[in-house]
Amino acid sequence: MSAPIPAGYNSQRNLTHVIPSLAASLGAPSHNHLELPLASSAILLLVDGLGLEQLEHYAAHAPTFRRVMKHQAAAQTEMSSVYPSTTAAALSSLGTALSPGQHGLVGYDVYDPDRQVVINQLGGWDERTDPETWQSAPTVFQQLNEERQAGVHDICPVTISLSAFEDSALTRASLQGPRFVAADDLGERFMQAAEAAQQPGNLIYLYVNELDKAGHQHGPGSTTWLEVLEEIDSQARRLIRKLPTSVLVAVTGDHGMIEVRPEHRIDFSQHEELIEHVAHTAGEPRMVQLHFETAATDEQRQATLAAWVRRFGDQAWVLTRQQAIETGWFGSVTSRVQQRIGDILVAGFEPVALYDGRRAAPHSFKMVGHHGAPTSAEVRVPWLVLQAP
Repeated sequence: MSAPIPAGYNSQRNLTHVIPSLAASLGAPSHNHLELPLASSAILLLVDGLGLEQLEHYAAHAPTFRRVMKHQAAAQTEMSSVYPSTTAAALSSLGTALSPGQHGLVGYDVYDPDRQVVINQLGGWDERTDPETWQSAPTVFQQLNEERQAGVHDICPVTISLSAFEDSALTRASLQGPRFVAADDLGERFMQAAEAAQQPGNLIYLYVNELDKAGHQHGPGSTTWLEVLEEIDSQARRLIRKLPTSVLVAVTGDHGMIEVRPEHRIDFSQHEELIEHVAHTAGEPRMVQLHFETAATDEQRQATLAAWVRRFGDQAWVLTRQQAIETGWFGSVTSRVQQRIGDILVAGFEPVALYDGRRAAPHSFKMVGHHGAPTSAEVRVPWLVLQAP
């Protein structure tokens, strides 16, 4: 039996509010939606793959985070990611303060209607696609740089992340602007953040991807995942000890994660009725996006939609692009982005992962941890102010 279609992500408190609020705490004329106090400098610790439900469940392994969760008002510890609850969409919303329907990175794999190709938004970017054209809106960081040059404030954005991401397509599309400090070692990244925070006016984006990797490979809550969580929490505790009390430190995630058992990782391309008249498959296993052939008739489209409902309606929400847009799944959607969204979307509410085996690499079926769907476990992320002036 199908579940009720969830409303769009929380428009009142989500990742689009984070950087503007941090900037406001440093004196920028942006809206301080999160009501942060004035600070000399600020650090945002972004833990890729850290969902609120997972953190609540395993809080004993993160005493620093747990202490903040205990004393911070419960309503203030929750942040919403975006739909799809995936890194490319979420970090783009963080960097641009725009909804996925505005910035256009609407999934892990996204269809380009102009060239009729599917573009991977992370590791396999299409060489003929310019990231700065694909996502042309200025980032919040770029706006801060322009304001600083105009004498509006003295805020200097700084990114501390892995060296591989310094000139990545996602960085160029959605996270441009900060001075980039490369550090591949986890501890080194925290050390660099502590050093950068000594300079008044620095707004530091500290990116940590180790938890997400552990979750994908071993599952959230696995021994490896818990060890990584413990190390991140420990690093955060040591970081705070090194900082002046005038520095603001906050932590959030870009999405949560669920575990999908091997028997629920399904190759839907083995079912002809599910791919008939479908020209392109995009999205991710927890939110599949299907794009029809141009010549497909309304009757054929309806038949394919019905086939998906019959096959997966008791495990996933199956809806049309128009339904998803009207429900608010992608936030406000521009005409430029609309056709990038699938004609049909299939998002799991049960722990199921749906692959197009014609495109997916064999090793991808071994992935344990998944995200992308609009379930609470995947969308809700923490918002913890570890230190406030």
